[in-house]
Amino acid sequence: MGSERMSNRALGRATLARQSLLSRSDLSAFDMIEHLCGLQAQAPAPPYFALWARLTRFRAESLSDLIENRAVVRIVAMRGTVFALSAADALAFRPLAQPLLDRDLHTNPQHRAGLHGVDLDALATAGRELVRDEPRTQLQLRPLLEQRFPGSDGAALAHGVRGLVPMVQVPPRGLWGRSGQPALSTLESWVGRPLAAAPSIDRMLLRYLAAFGPASALDAQAWSGLTRLGEVLDRLRPRLRVFAGESGRELFDLPDAPRPDPGTPAPVRILAPFDNVLLSHADRGRLLDDELRRKIFTQNGIIKPAVLVNGRVAAFTATVVEKSRVTLEVEPLVTIAKTHRTAIEAEGRRLLKFAHPGVAERVVRFTD
Repeated sequence: MGSERMSNRALGRATLARQSLLSRSDLSAFDMIEHLCGLQAQAPAPPYFALWARLTRFRAESLSDLIENRAVVRIVAMRGTVFALSAADALAFRPLAQPLLDRDLHTNPQHRAGLHGVDLDALATAGRELVRDEPRTQLQLRPLLEQRFPGSDGAALAHGVRGLVPMVQVPPRGLWGRSGQPALSTLESWVGRPLAAAPSIDRMLLRYLAAFGPASALDAQAWSGLTRLGEVLDRLRPRLRVFAGESGRELFDLPDAPRPDPGTPAPVRILAPFDNVLLSHADRGRLLDDELRRKIFTQNGIIKPAVLVNGRVAAFTATVVEKSRVTLEVEPLVTIAKTHRTAIEAEGRRLLKFAHPGVAERVVRFTD
């Protein structure tokens, strides 16, 4: 008997339900971060907007407090990019991401030549020693590493340390309304606990399915940056339900995970810049039409704040801040009905109130 088929619309509703984008959740910021397997965080502000879109009573200070208290850390993990992860997830996920970071050291076009011939074990040891007594930025590390590795390029050496040693970006980097240059400390010393001795890729993939499923092996690889995950999902197959997507590709899911009726209404939502829900599948058809992708994903790596209408990307936003007024500009990518425009305006005003509470005039404007 063949696998049950799931349309892109059904997949979209399932993913939105797990992401708390069908209805906002009463979870705490910490519990939501763990449920989502972390938040994309290469810039300081996006994790705050990701939580605002998903939680009923989110206060920005709650995430800042978690970062200051070291319950949440900013660290390079999945896909080799910075995530805001719970300390426990960082200790488990970061070692699992190491093969991806090792691969980068040998293939990165910017730094590969600069690391040629460098003793990587010695480089890792030096990196740990240099941040042992105080956090340092990569810029501060460069001349110190050049002293230890004469004739080598400091930028390449600092990039090597980033890949070899689990490092966190310490506060004030990532704090709401403050931030600062990313100064680094080792994950273990910052949270006072060792890396997971035997991190489980099986558990990591089950967590991924809980937050992003149903998903294929290629989807899981797009989310994590890791390879050969089809073998892991085959091993987990007896514990999972298997569906077929519109392309016929196998999709794996937890048996008891929510899969709402495809007709379930999906409210307007304004996603964070770099929102991970748009980055965690090889096939993005569940939320995003292919022809719109290049309008949301820019060539220089920026992922714009997308607007979901009826469960699909329909527009993106930009914020213009002036002295006494802040404007959310909404650029439609498809025709948007008047009722949906009214909903976007209401959601946009709520977003501006969250992000700019001290500004007197808050305006939502369509740019078409």
